[in-house]
Parts: sequence; C-alpha cells; structure tokens
Amino acid sequence: MQWETVIGLEIHTQLATQSKIFSGAPTAFGAEPNTQACAIDLGLPGVLPVLNAEVVRLAVRFAKAIQAEIAPRSVFARKNYFYPDLPKGYQISQYELPVVGKGQVEVVLEEGAVKTIGVTRAHLEEDAGKSLHEDFHGFTGIDLNRAGTPLLEIVSEPDMRSPQEAVAYAKKIHQIVRYIGISDGNMQEGSFRMDANVSVRPVGQEAFGTRTEIKNVNSFRFLEKAIQFEVERQIDVIEGGGSVVQETRLYDAAKDETRSMRTKEEANDYRYFPDPDLLPVEIDAAFIEEATADLPELPDAKRARFHTQYGLSEYDANLLTGSRDLADYFEAVAAASGEPKLAANWVSGELMAALNKAEKEIAQSPVSAPLLAGLIQRIKDGTISGKIAKQVFEAMWAGEGDADQVIESRGLKQITDTGAIEVMIEEIIAANPAQVEQYRAGKEKVFGFFVGQAMKASKGKANPQQVNEILKRKLQG
Repeated sequence: MQWETVIGLEIHTQLATQSKIFSGAPTAFGAEPNTQACAIDLGLPGVLPVLNAEVVRLAVRFAKAIQAEIAPRSVFARKNYFYPDLPKGYQISQYELPVVGKGQVEVVLEEGAVKTIGVTRAHLEEDAGKSLHEDFHGFTGIDLNRAGTPLLEIVSEPDMRSPQEAVAYAKKIHQIVRYIGISDGNMQEGSFRMDANVSVRPVGQEAFGTRTEIKNVNSFRFLEKAIQFEVERQIDVIEGGGSVVQETRLYDAAKDETRSMRTKEEANDYRYFPDPDLLPVEIDAAFIEEATADLPELPDAKRARFHTQYGLSEYDANLLTGSRDLADYFEAVAAASGEPKLAANWVSGELMAALNKAEKEIAQSPVSAPLLAGLIQRIKDGTISGKIAKQVFEAMWAGEGDADQVIESRGLKQITDTGAIEVMIEEIIAANPAQVEQYRAGKEKVFGFFVGQAMKASKGKANPQQVNEILKRKLQG
C-alpha cells in the first residue's frame, strides 16, 4: 500500500521583549536559575498579571507579514494542567479568540516549485519553567527563569506532505520573525522551538490518520530526521496490524528515534476558560498602523527585487535574502562597488565560506561591506586579478587593513605593463619549443600550459587578459 504523510507544525517563537508577558521580570538569557522569576511568574497568592502591550504589537507585525486576519477583540484563557515547572497549575494562553487568525506563507521547495502553506492561527501565551534532570543526584531541579516569557505560538494547517516541506515552512517562519524583528530566532537558547504533528494515511483517503506530536525540536536537521523516523514508525505499526496511538513523543537525536512521552491531550482535557484577571484585548486600526508602519521589505519581495534590479539568478537572490542582515550587507557592497553581480559572487562565495568556517554571523564579519566593496573596486580597475584578490581577502579577514593597504604591503599589484609581459612570454616560448610545435600543430589544449607558465613566472601578478592576448599573438606568429 502507498502512504501519504500529513504534517502540521506548531512553532513557539520567543518575542523580543525586555520583560515578560505579564510581569516586569527580565527575559535575558543565561541568568542564574530562579533569579529572573518574580511573584507574578511564581503565581503567588494575591498577585495580578498585567499584559505587556509590546507583545500585542509584535503579534500584529507578524500578522501583517503573513497576510493574516487580526482580531479586533481577543481573549486570554487559562490552560489547566499540572507539571512541576508550571507554578500556577495553569498556563495563560489564548484559545477561542487569538490575536492572529488565518494567514499563509509561500515556500520554495528544492525542485523550484512554490507551495502555499496555511497558518491557522498565532496566539500569545506565557512559557513554562524548565525541569533540569542532570547533576541532582536522582532529583529534578526546577528553573523558573523562563516562566512568563512571552511566546507567539504559530499553528499551521496540516498542509505539508513531506519532512522536506516541513523544514522549508519552518525555515520560512524563522526567516520572517527575524526579518520583522519580533524574535532573534536563536534555537540554542530556546527562542524558536517546533512541535510536529505527524500522521499517515493511504494515498487517496481524505480522512486524516491518527496523529502523534513530536515535542520541542530545536533544529531544522532534527526536525527532518524526527518526522522521517516517525513516518516510518507509523507505517510499520499499521502494516504490522497495530494502531497508531495519539500521543506526545520526544526525538532522541543520539539514537535518531522518537519515543513516547505521554498520552496526547485534547483541548477539553485542558479545561480552557477565560482568565478572570485579564481584560479582553481590543485592537483598533490606529494600533495596527502604529505597529506595522516600519515593517521592512519582506523576504519574498526582496528576493524578487534582487532578481530584477540586480540581475541575480533565482538561486543567488534566494541565498542573499536568507537573512535581513545578509541582504543589507550585499546591497551595501553592491552600491559602494557599483558591481552587483561581482558583489553577489564574493558575498555568497568567499565571504560566506569564511563565515561558515569561523562559525560567525554576517554581523560579526571582520570584513565590513565597505572593505569588501573596496576589494571589488581593485578587481574592477585591474589593480589585482581575481586570483590575487583571494589572497587580499584572506589578509583583510586577518585584520591587515583594507584592500589598498594589503596590496601595497604585500606587493600584489597586477602587472599591466604590456612590454614587460611580452618579454616574459617571449622567454617562455623560447624555453619550450616542443610545446610551441604542438600548439601550432593544432593541439590547442597546450595553450593552458603557456598561461600557467606565464602566471608562475609573474607570481600570479600578470594581467590574465593581457597574457592571453599576447600569448595568442606570439604563438600564432
């Protein structure tokens, strides 16, 4: 039997606020355990939550970015469950009336096809604390620093049909929240976490199969591997005569497998009801206008503009708009150098390779946009060749100065003196009569030998175009 995979994602993205969603406690990462949890976060008797207006503003920005509905009136609810790191015994979330309603995003798949994936809703909620199981001699420690941290939970439609589509969608959401500045998207710090709802059904069947939820996946690679394993597991269970159980599972990266965590609850198990301590949130047109007035150009629009304005390939345009910082860097280099295609080649090539090797982000690059533009200008005006430029870039990366300083200190200026190049080539031709005869007999591949000899003799400094022109003339003569 042939099987179809059905996937929906719930993405929890931490909103970029200085304080928590219902208290003034800080949200900075890395503090000592339980030093950033106040009485409100701990749910002590008599305390009252106060909504942080900034979280509503950030949610509205996201809604605009995905063309989603914005509820004029939304309500916070209590989601009741008991867990050691949930001090109040309930989580304040949104259920029936979230801030963000239906929207959609487009993802580009590997084969170049574009697919639209629906977003069901995006609701505001507070995060729980964290249970720590290591180094406690058999006990579990509780860190409540994250309790009350503001989250936007983005719930997709079950529109994805493969692990690869799920990853493409997750990457797109990650890209958007970073572009519009509502989250840093740092997965290592827990700012962007993914839950995958996975089921399988026979091809052609309309009804969904029984789904399982893979909880708290924090990397795109693990997301793909976790879904792939779960799909194969479910198919094996069904084909073996069993039934898939609706449950929550965890992905074990070390063993590359999912394992059962607990039975999956339904919405009614959480006994949702409106939080009596929080008033409904009313959002008017003026608030939406203020919240979205400074929205930047979004990734899809920027990619299309890079393709048309700079003449970049779809691949390069997609790569260079991967993050807002990278796109801004490229545009700065293109504008300063006047060579957008050369700028694209250098940013996506040498620069990205160096950043990946050093495990740095574009904002941490030792070679700034003006410095790289200066290097490209020296290639453009013939001061150095493209090959020598790579040496100059390495020196710039190491902090030896700008392109002109490196070229001067290392003596890398390109030889463009036609007379000097002619003398050098005449000497090479005289020293290699056998190769000259081969070339003149029709073996044109030998031409590469002479080019190599010329570049070797000039230590790579001879202008390649002049070398080629003079060599052809001399060898044909």
